[in-house]
Amino acid sequence: MILEKVDVVNDISKEDFQKKYFKKQKPLLIKNFASRWDAFDKWNFDFIREKAGEQEVPLYDNKPADASKSTDAPVTHMKMKDYIDTIKSKPSDLRIFFYIITDRLPELLKNFTYPDLGMKFFKRLPTLFFGGSDAHVIMHYDVDLGDFLHVHFEGKKRILLFDQKQSDFLYKVPLSVHTVYDLDFENPDYEKFPALKQAKGFEIFMEHGDALFIPGAFWHFNRYLEPGFSLSLRALPNKPSVFANMLYHVFIMRYTDKIMRKFFKAKWVNFKQKWAYEKSNKALKKYLQNNS
Repeated sequence: MILEKVDVVNDISKEDFQKKYFKKQKPLLIKNFASRWDAFDKWNFDFIREKAGEQEVPLYDNKPADASKSTDAPVTHMKMKDYIDTIKSKPSDLRIFFYIITDRLPELLKNFTYPDLGMKFFKRLPTLFFGGSDAHVIMHYDVDLGDFLHVHFEGKKRILLFDQKQSDFLYKVPLSVHTVYDLDFENPDYEKFPALKQAKGFEIFMEHGDALFIPGAFWHFNRYLEPGFSLSLRALPNKPSVFANMLYHVFIMRYTDKIMRKFFKAKWVNFKQKWAYEKSNKALKKYLQNNS
């Protein structure tokens, strides 16, 4: 992989953000962004454990989804306080996916302010994501194609970003928003995945209070280096072409895949994985011919 660092600022005006990053769909890291919130001291495990400790939460791990089950089926459930105690006490790959603050912990809505960056945030869905020190999220892009601001808390986190132009080199699974299951982005096997060598992206390390602007449809791989959690503030697509593409992803592509998975199970999953290998290796061959 060919990885660059993103631009890093300590502060930015709405005008500069719109001109240099939002309109150009270019990622940006804003250091210590959340420290400006009046209730910044409440964005930690202790506060969430106190306020939501008795809630039962669905948990996921690093293993690929079982072909015989729904892709969003959790591996287990646990009380929030027990989950937090677990990931703080020992290495764990358990994570919480898409914890909607509005539904589960509305008190947190008072503890942050939406940034004045010219983004039209979808205020129904501020969400939290949690992970232990061994947890990672498979390389994917979000099905709603929305831009979002990703604010991280507690431990350190590593993120890889790629734009859609790199999809041919990332072994994208057809009719899905993720890459093949056995591609390890921490220790890539370039003999097995030679096209990945040509993928150009960004590498980011986040710390407590940092915010990362991730443009819509950007591929992202998240790796928790220490126990931590993140807040995502989303903005829906505002261009007609992107909105139409989002409708296709959500209502056609996703449900077509669900139906095929339901009827053909592992056969369908394996077929798509093989298809992904063939497409990326074909793209690599074409790239090398054009650049020889």
